Amino acid sequence: MTFLYRLALLFLAALLAGRAQDSFELKDGDRVVFYGDSITDQRLYTTFAETYIVTRFPQRKIDFVHSGWGGDRVDGGGGGPIGLRLQRDVIAYRPTVVTIMLGMNDGRYRAFDADIFNTYAGGYERIVQALKAALPSLRLTLIQPSPYDDVTRPPTFPGGYNTVLVRYGQFVKELAQRNGLAVADLNSSVAAALEKAKAADPQMAQRIVPDRVHPAAGGHLLMAEALLQSWHAPQRVTSVRIDAALGRVEDSENTTVTALRAGDSLSWEQTDKALPMPIDWKDPVLALAVRSSDFVQALDRQPLQVTGLKAPRYTLKIDGEPVGAFAKGELAEGVNLAVLPTPMAAQAAAVHALTLKHNAVHFTRWRQIQLPLDADSVPQKHAALGALDALETELINSQRAAAQPKLRSYELIPQ
Repeated sequence: MTFLYRLALLFLAALLAGRAQDSFELKDGDRVVFYGDSITDQRLYTTFAETYIVTRFPQRKIDFVHSGWGGDRVDGGGGGPIGLRLQRDVIAYRPTVVTIMLGMNDGRYRAFDADIFNTYAGGYERIVQALKAALPSLRLTLIQPSPYDDVTRPPTFPGGYNTVLVRYGQFVKELAQRNGLAVADLNSSVAAALEKAKAADPQMAQRIVPDRVHPAAGGHLLMAEALLQSWHAPQRVTSVRIDAALGRVEDSENTTVTALRAGDSLSWEQTDKALPMPIDWKDPVLALAVRSSDFVQALDRQPLQVTGLKAPRYTLKIDGEPVGAFAKGELAEGVNLAVLPTPMAAQAAAVHALTLKHNAVHFTRWRQIQLPLDADSVPQKHAALGALDALETELINSQRAAAQPKLRSYELIPQ
């Protein structure tokens, strides 16, 4: 391979990587409001999506507000009628992006009924028009309702409730197409994963959506995947290819590799521009959900490929900590660092912990102080709200700081 040919390949790889990053829907300065019912109110698919974005695009400042309310339908619910909900919990934040997921409660957990469906369709269209009128430059993502689990347990009536939700989801897709809006299917990929999980472990599979309505963390992670893919999220975290025999870096993507030293051992330093998704592989339900899906292949690829090694097996250390042992053939083919217990995964987990904390503070402010005391003239109310806003801002700043690139030291040591 000539030098000019290698240079052309490196340029092409960098160009394609840049396009993958640039094609992502969310841009620097965006503010996202997640709107929906109790499944959004769980703050799981939303926080997974937030952590992915913060760790994959650490230089972008994107704000996230989680405005789900249990029991909501297209006409509102426990948080008030739809007009109040939209004004107070969406429009007031002046978002640039809003996601809407409604339908689980709207179908009333019964066989398809045309009148009930027409109420849903008309109400959903009014929500879209109200948001477009209030926020003309808003980018909307309509979400096809997540599944009712008729897979791991028998349907409660012929055809099952999920067939109703699929029908509602088809309307949502058509509504998005008519209005030139983004759409995300949070039903079919989760239902397909439930089928695979059931084949692998029928009892454990039931715990992915334990009450048939509200997914556990594993189900929500797959829902986050579907939402992120609708936003053209990049597959790769980083990519590195090293020729140990020649002592050179053949290719790198979304990272900077320096100080390469070749000998019996191989060492180098690396500063990544992104982090892998923090997946808790110790959670057996979540692990089953991920194994039953294409999550890793679709969103969490961090390949390290090292050719030209001499010894049969090597231990990989990052920052002095062993993260795995591999045959030279495995390393030549490439290993996915994103699924290993690396310091980068630990860093991403720390970011996710801050994601959860700042959202918990926002929830406390909104649901336990702002709304219950809305009509009360309590002298310290505004001071309390301001203090919680300041605390959340501090946590968000810590979250973003925790996601920033760090220099890592790599070693491949013969066993």
